[in-house]
Amino acid sequence: MPVDEVLPRVREALRDQGRAILIAPPGAGKTTRVPLALLEEHWAGAARIVVLEPRRLAARAAAAHMASLVGDRSVGGVVGLRTRGDTRVSDRTRIEIVTEGVLTRMLQTDPSLDGVACVVFDEFHERSLPADLGLALALHARSVLRPDLRLLVMSATLDPGPLVDLLEGAPVVRSEGRRFEVETRFRPPSRRDPTPWGIARDAADAVVSAMEADSGDVLVFLPGAGEIRRTHDLLDEAGLPEDVAVVPLHGRLARARQDEAIRPSVSRRRKVVLSTAIAETSITIDGIRIVVDAGWMRVPRFDPGSGFTRL
Repeated sequence: MPVDEVLPRVREALRDQGRAILIAPPGAGKTTRVPLALLEEHWAGAARIVVLEPRRLAARAAAAHMASLVGDRSVGGVVGLRTRGDTRVSDRTRIEIVTEGVLTRMLQTDPSLDGVACVVFDEFHERSLPADLGLALALHARSVLRPDLRLLVMSATLDPGPLVDLLEGAPVVRSEGRRFEVETRFRPPSRRDPTPWGIARDAADAVVSAMEADSGDVLVFLPGAGEIRRTHDLLDEAGLPEDVAVVPLHGRLARARQDEAIRPSVSRRRKVVLSTAIAETSITIDGIRIVVDAGWMRVPRFDPGSGFTRL
């Protein structure tokens, strides 16, 4: 069932037991709909609801969408945002979207989280040390200082079993969301060339072929910014129609350009988003009907010889 239909069960669990686990697939609406619904609960009063969003891009996108839902023209009203180097809150703020480091600092500065009614841990399946530490500190605050503090853990794919034990038998609420038929097509590389140019050539060929076969916007996963630039150049050379916009999306881009990539198209232009794994979770880009995965990803690996982690 959609997330709107399970909201009463989430409210009941938080009202009666003070903790809950919500399992909902990507795109079900848990990130933006659930915190707004919790504002109506009597236990929330005039206190804030803090929502942990692991990635800054997803935090900004969620805050902007939620602000529009409550009728605010920009973030900083009812819905605020706190990330590294970007704080937009006011006296009106009731929901704060924060990233992992910010939540840790909040708990270290004020272990009781005075003025906070509920902490929501979104996308907890991504699992990270800061998120785990934040949950541990919040559980400690609830058990020692703030028994009235509500905790909600939300995830798309995480096995809730260990979390149920950690949260002392917290109720698990499941939302099926919307389901779409997915067709998988394998396109073998034209040549075994794992260099950035080889990866870019195969990705560009796949994009052109997919756009000729199907309609809708395209999301392309590439290992890094270098492959994104090369794929962009190759798509320019391929002579795509003028109504196609090719936009990059990676962590080194300016905030405005990242927001442009995930913003829905305002015209009928098709969009091709060339992205790193930054778009793999936490955000939903409206209009995407085709996903091209280059099959390569840069991941951190610890090198015991040098003592450093490298990609």
